[in-house]
Amino acid sequence: MTTISAAPRQLASRHHIADLQRRFPLLQVTALAVLYLVGAVTIPGWMSRDTISSMLVMAALLGLAGAGQTVVVLGGGIDFSVGSFITAGGVFITELTSVDNWPVWAAIALSGAVAVTGGALNGVISYRFRIEPLVVTLGVGSLLTGVLTGWTNGAVTGTPPNWTDSAVSVTTSTFGIPVPPVVAIWAVLAVVAGIVLARTRAGRSVYLIGTNPVAARRVLVRTGWTWTAGFIVSALVATFVGILLAGDGGGNLDAGDPYLFLALTAVIVGGTMFGGRGDYWRTVVGALILTVVTYLLEAHNYSAGVQEMVYGLLIMIVVAMYGRERKVRDRV
Repeated sequence: MTTISAAPRQLASRHHIADLQRRFPLLQVTALAVLYLVGAVTIPGWMSRDTISSMLVMAALLGLAGAGQTVVVLGGGIDFSVGSFITAGGVFITELTSVDNWPVWAAIALSGAVAVTGGALNGVISYRFRIEPLVVTLGVGSLLTGVLTGWTNGAVTGTPPNWTDSAVSVTTSTFGIPVPPVVAIWAVLAVVAGIVLARTRAGRSVYLIGTNPVAARRVLVRTGWTWTAGFIVSALVATFVGILLAGDGGGNLDAGDPYLFLALTAVIVGGTMFGGRGDYWRTVVGALILTVVTYLLEAHNYSAGVQEMVYGLLIMIVVAMYGRERKVRDRV
């Protein structure tokens, strides 16, 4: 009798945990805390200000790179041109300001114009012609990389502005607060993105087209515009990351390559999945998890190959966990 009566309670408990996980990245936050404690126990100096600041800077750049990707994924797409736009931002701010003597504002304006154009191409072509965004964004990204390579003759020779170095330095502060500027920028963007996605019509439209595009059209959501706007946002944010990254030696033709995989990994590990499941706060947690894992593995002298294996394992675990859920459109 005890076993029979306990079964419904156990089932209800599992449902309660699953519902809580859908609303809040409980497992990811727990994993982050455990990983950080492992580092504190096994690595000397892990909790020093320099180490914490260094991890936060890395997480901020990764989290910013994943911001636009989060919007695209929530809308049901994927953006494989993120790395190319990061590279473009770094190359433009480096070459135009130091070699061609452009004012900073003009270099940033051109970077933004290129990002808007490229993001619009990604969105319009994939939506209008019903081509998989993976293919379209790979093509646009390759085109952009080719243009940059031809323009610079295969080598970036300029020097980025000094303020880009200050923005990502672990020793700088923000308005007197001992927090690197890029971390402060990331915190502000996280708050804004969270509010926009959760509380505005634009954010609800992104979730709706990711959940059920047909239903979205029936309730008069401008699906084409919303889809394209997601790719434009992704390109703009990635370009901005590239500009900041230029101050950390990122003004070269392969600066954005690592962020293509890592940004998408941060989105998925955080628990944001294709089809309108998740939010940007989950990407924030995902970026922190990947950063802590990277520092742990490097501190214990594991190779880059082992790091890639761990990233892949994390993705499989999260995908398996969320793949057991019913799709959003089946729950509404």
